[in-house]
Amino acid sequence: MPHLLKKLLPSGYIESDTTRYRLLLQHIRKREVALQPLSDSGLRKRCARLEEEINNLTPEEQLIEAYALASEAAARILKMRPYNVQIIAAIALNEGKVIEMATGEGKTLVATMPAYLNALLKNNVHIHTFNDYLARRDAEWMKPLYHFLGLTVGCIQEKQNNQQRKEIYKNQLVYLTAKEGGFDFLKNFLATTTDEIIQEKRNFAIIDEVDSLLIDEARVPLVIAGEEQDQLHISFKEITKIVCKLQQQVHFQTDEYALNIFLTDLGLTEVERLLNCKNLYAPENEELLVKVNLSLQAHYLLHRDTDYIVRNDQIELVDEFTGRVMDNRKWPHGLQAAIEAKEGLEVQPEGKILGKTTLQHFFRTYDKLSGMTGTARAAAEEFAEFYHMPVFVVPPNRPNMRVDYEDLIFPDRQSKYKAIAEEIEKAHQTGRPVLVGTATIEESEHLAGLLISRDINVQVLNAKNDEEEAKIIARAGKLGAVTISTNMAGRGTDIKLGGEEGECREEILELGGLYVIGTNRFESRRIDDQLRGRAGRQGDPGASRFFISLEDNLLKKHGIDELIPRRFREATTTPEINNSIIRREVNRTQRIVEGKNFDIKKTLWQYASFVEVQRSIILEKRQDIVLGEWTGLWENSADYKVLMQKYGAQTVKKAEQQMALAIIDKHWADYLEEADRIRLGIHLVAIGGLNPFREFQKQLTELFEKLLADIDREIIDRMNTVTITPDGVDLGKEGLQRPGSTWTYLVNDNPFGDKLESMLKSSSDIGFAAGAALQIPLLAAYFIVKKLFAKKREPGDSNRQQAESVGKSLNQ
Repeated sequence: MPHLLKKLLPSGYIESDTTRYRLLLQHIRKREVALQPLSDSGLRKRCARLEEEINNLTPEEQLIEAYALASEAAARILKMRPYNVQIIAAIALNEGKVIEMATGEGKTLVATMPAYLNALLKNNVHIHTFNDYLARRDAEWMKPLYHFLGLTVGCIQEKQNNQQRKEIYKNQLVYLTAKEGGFDFLKNFLATTTDEIIQEKRNFAIIDEVDSLLIDEARVPLVIAGEEQDQLHISFKEITKIVCKLQQQVHFQTDEYALNIFLTDLGLTEVERLLNCKNLYAPENEELLVKVNLSLQAHYLLHRDTDYIVRNDQIELVDEFTGRVMDNRKWPHGLQAAIEAKEGLEVQPEGKILGKTTLQHFFRTYDKLSGMTGTARAAAEEFAEFYHMPVFVVPPNRPNMRVDYEDLIFPDRQSKYKAIAEEIEKAHQTGRPVLVGTATIEESEHLAGLLISRDINVQVLNAKNDEEEAKIIARAGKLGAVTISTNMAGRGTDIKLGGEEGECREEILELGGLYVIGTNRFESRRIDDQLRGRAGRQGDPGASRFFISLEDNLLKKHGIDELIPRRFREATTTPEINNSIIRREVNRTQRIVEGKNFDIKKTLWQYASFVEVQRSIILEKRQDIVLGEWTGLWENSADYKVLMQKYGAQTVKKAEQQMALAIIDKHWADYLEEADRIRLGIHLVAIGGLNPFREFQKQLTELFEKLLADIDREIIDRMNTVTITPDGVDLGKEGLQRPGSTWTYLVNDNPFGDKLESMLKSSSDIGFAAGAALQIPLLAAYFIVKKLFAKKREPGDSNRQQAESVGKSLNQ
């Protein structure tokens, strides 16, 4: 499919020709003119008639009539008649495409037209936004329009309970965030009755900021977990006290670039003395060794205000690409607990993972998918590869007047920050509004300090309050405003010159509009473009410029700084380096890194998809049981007939259903844990010249075959011995107690960058893989944990065809 898209579209996965869309646009506008004489009551009646007759129309007639009604209704109810380019964008959305529209072009209104059409066709429509505030804002903003058109609208928010969510999903249109939708999808996996199924259908999804959700956040695991007791008697807090006594280079060594940390011989002896254990590597101390390794990582590889912040006595992770605090995100495998202990906080339970998926796989469960963003072109190949979605570039309603200046380059960060402060001061003296995008919270605060010392009043956005941030960002276009934020703060909110009221707008236009300054270039060109796109809204003037130093992470990580002659790199008095090589290499490096990351994503997609196919098999098995469409495994046995006579068919069926679901859930949770351990260490087979993915596929096929056999066997064994009461089965007495509480969170599965992911990609770098096995604590910990928790499994004798079909489906 991706290759077919590339052949059909002249620019390789990107479409920009509007000819076909403009033909439909003419018909829609003509129909609109015919509707304008109608009263509001008459227009509502026409909407009701369309709902009754829509199945008698051709798809093209359906679209023309629905879009004309939606456009005319928007003009009356919202006082906003869609521009021609907005209708063109809405047509492309209905065709399942990703549309690229510049900031301020009105994507919220665009979504209403395909949403209305698909709701009329009896599809439930989910509009996914970037955060809870935007979901609530857009739902309330567009609700009067939808109600006029005769549709029901709901909005999912984080604090709602399951029953509230179930009712909201009954609406024809639902606004929500991607993570809340994904969590509700996971909760279905734990349903034991039809009443507990929260999210029943997923027909059509429209995704706002689609590149962030389907590309940047796509592989982030969404997890639902339940209680699990820590079996180790020594806590992370006790380990932390010991690790804090160790001295770098004496007791342990680190390599900040390679992100390795390991105990020296002297350090090992000291840790054993402080722990009062004779041999830290003895089998009985294996889990203790894991906790020591994790505590070392927490103290010396992960840094406060760079990798995470502490707020309200909680650890909140920071996105490495955007510098934004990530909501409800945790590190896995005990690393989160090690950080909490390091910071003197209460250690929160990680819990037993009961279900897991990714946004990438969650969104692929929709029948139809479309999306909107201001920065899609750079990710066009990824949209085609993973989602079979071409990118359609929508022309702006007014020409873009923004000026993107050439990057300024400096020998070190100190001179760069000094130049940024001077540039901001110069613009501020004229009253021109300035927005500064930084990479980290620490950088934001440092730059704010420099400006305050120059008597510049500055607004810094680092808090994770989306609604408050949106209000502040909306004021960033006012006369004299200086706003500093991490790159993604307030995303989804337009910056209007003069603010919402347009105060002093003409004066700001004379000054050149909003001036956007970037303090770093990011690995992804899309992130840079997102920051630039803040300026030049709706044909307004504006400008952007990036300030770069040879000490920036992008240049040092990829060796660009070494391309610069030594006289420049050592010059501390040179205010600026005018070197075309650096500019060219920065752009080239971004393209190379994006290509490399794309290759890694394709490889990881294979690994995740393999487990996803298995998950769908288990989910189908569960749903059959919940819906009563499952044939029991022992209905022909003598014991079954005796129980039927004693308790009645309904009671026995209920007991078997309870037992079957509890057993499936127990085995699936164990399976996820084992599959994750296998994935963490599978790259090491490359040392023997084997292909990591094929070995992963082989091991998980065998493991899944055994899982299915074990589930069936245990259901039969348990039902032969279970005590049945009129209420069914007491799962607690049977040792199958369901979790008293569950919680959801997202996993930051990659705390140390892409090095581990790269090793999954191929077997070419055997030396690195071998070295990593010896030095990277997470890898060593993997094998220790695997040995500690490994279960003895008998080879399965059934379900082989179903297990092997998973591998075949991915290979086809």
